Amino acid sequence: MASSVTIAPATPPLSRRSELKALIVLALPIIGGQLAQTGMSFVDTLMAGAVSPQDLAAVAVGSSVWVPMFLFIIGTLLATTANVSHLFGAERHDDIAPMVRQALWLSLLIGALAMLLLLNASPLLGYFMDGDTDLQYQTQVYLNGVAVGVPAIAMYQVLRYLCEGMGHTRPAMLIAIIGLICNAPLNYLFIYGGFGIPAMGGAGCGWATGIVMWIMLLAMLGYISRSPRYRHFKLLNHFEWPRMRTIADLMKLGVPIGLAIFMESSMFAIIALLLTPLGATVVSGHQITLNFTSMSFMFPLSIAMAITIRVGQALGAGQPEVARFRAFTGLILTLSCALISCLLMRYCGEQIASLYSNDGGVIRVATELMLLAALFQFSDATQVSVAGALRGYKDTRIPMLLTCVAYWCIGLPLGWQLALGDLLPQAPMGAPGFWWALIAGLTVAALLLLLRLQKVSHAAIQRSLS
Repeated sequence: MASSVTIAPATPPLSRRSELKALIVLALPIIGGQLAQTGMSFVDTLMAGAVSPQDLAAVAVGSSVWVPMFLFIIGTLLATTANVSHLFGAERHDDIAPMVRQALWLSLLIGALAMLLLLNASPLLGYFMDGDTDLQYQTQVYLNGVAVGVPAIAMYQVLRYLCEGMGHTRPAMLIAIIGLICNAPLNYLFIYGGFGIPAMGGAGCGWATGIVMWIMLLAMLGYISRSPRYRHFKLLNHFEWPRMRTIADLMKLGVPIGLAIFMESSMFAIIALLLTPLGATVVSGHQITLNFTSMSFMFPLSIAMAITIRVGQALGAGQPEVARFRAFTGLILTLSCALISCLLMRYCGEQIASLYSNDGGVIRVATELMLLAALFQFSDATQVSVAGALRGYKDTRIPMLLTCVAYWCIGLPLGWQLALGDLLPQAPMGAPGFWWALIAGLTVAALLLLLRLQKVSHAAIQRSLS
């Protein structure tokens, strides 16, 4: 009597050098695209700072409101990358386009909700700004412009994640560069006025950002519709009504990702809002440090996105040992990037701050904070790369809870006491107190997520052997 034997897919030879090369090839275009997108924020900060500290503060506070919301959107839609990479690794190509169409419906929903929130942010701004009506008005003008483009950037992210889930990372890089090229002249137009557009000062950067978002969406739609790689999917040639079950599955996977990213970014945002009573100089110095650290963070974040793709494709192909190997190889790569950014902030902080502002007080605040930012580079790189690997495993709910504990139960309360509180014997530390608390919160998050990855990756291997 014949016995049936299940043969597991063959595991390819594991080479650290080959995997590092594959990760770098995949991550470099993502890094280019992320830097281009972050470069838009850099240009906004630079051009608004050239007008006045007040204009820079409006962009700083406005960014603190909309960027966490934007990160929640892109985090939620990262479910697209996880699903596409699994389907692509399993060679289930016919299932990719229907799933992406439903992800587009989800992006429209959350993009529209975010737009409404941004257009009605005045009560929140008034609560934190303690009667500074000029700054509140400028910030709301900035947010109105951003709100116009949020639905477009949400749909763009779904199409971007379709490409990246299949291992095609260059299109998003090229389109982000197009957006960056358009950003500076549009900023100038809306800041200083012209062609019938009134001068808005730094708040005009928000309107430039909103227009750039639509330019990027149209460029990606043009690429998807014309590229031979995607033509056979007929993604844009076939209409489907929303399917609530598929959208619910996407949300079940994506919302915890979005919330985890939101909790980290909103911690930074709340800090900026809590610092507003200390004056525009402190807020501007904090914004400069936050902007530069956000740019350097794009390197480990991009590698984390590549890790998600590599891990997801390995799991889709039924190779959990390869997935685990790829996850920890990616961690090595992100820590190497963290070393470089740490040294740069430690030894070039004042020169970096001088690029943003010529105000001596702002430069002094930013330089002090830059020294503290250098300390959390390793923790930040670790937590983001491990979170990327866990997304590849489609493990998102527990990581969300772990980051909630690290950021909101440890980081933010500790920062409040160190920076503004009166329970400690020494005088409040001001802005540096929050940055010391960030170091603590990110370190706890890194350790908890590492333990989770160890457990999840081991369990996947055991399931494959049973």
